[in-house]
Amino acid sequence: MRRILYALPVLAFLVIAWFLYDGLYLSPRDIPSALIGKPVPEFNLGPVPGRPGPHGDKGLATADLKTGQPQIVNIFASWCGPCRVEHPLLMALAERNVAPIHGIDYKDRPEAALRFLDQLGDPYQRIGADVNGRAGIELGVYGVPETFVISGDGQILCKHVGPLSAQSIEEKIVPALAGKAC
Repeated sequence: MRRILYALPVLAFLVIAWFLYDGLYLSPRDIPSALIGKPVPEFNLGPVPGRPGPHGDKGLATADLKTGQPQIVNIFASWCGPCRVEHPLLMALAERNVAPIHGIDYKDRPEAALRFLDQLGDPYQRIGADVNGRAGIELGVYGVPETFVISGDGQILCKHVGPLSAQSIEEKIVPALAGKAC
């Protein structure tokens, strides 16, 4: 009986060590989203105050994503370093006009968001200010940046965690816009 009691901690250690070792080979970008294939959660975000341009006075709501055509929603913040890295790619994607791109400014000050867009450009047709982070929570956002592809009827088709790269845009986002699995 004593041998079994001595063996239990060793066995528990080996099981925990195996799970930790196995976790070394998991990719944090491959976090599954329970919302894939489901409707976008209901939200109604006001605009970023002071945003100029033809869409400056428009926020972003769930209803805006049900237009009959696929759309991209990018969660960003001025305080997010990786958001600055991916931003030129969003600008290039907006120039290609493959789909409308909307932004959700996550837990950010309006003046900081405006400076961010002033410095780097504004690829977004609409931006909702998610000041308290509630819409992000509803969307299952783990952190910023994150990018979603939304179908024309408001279903979440794809979620990309982390900054976009040229490769992820061509291999994940653009095919998802065409209806291919993400």
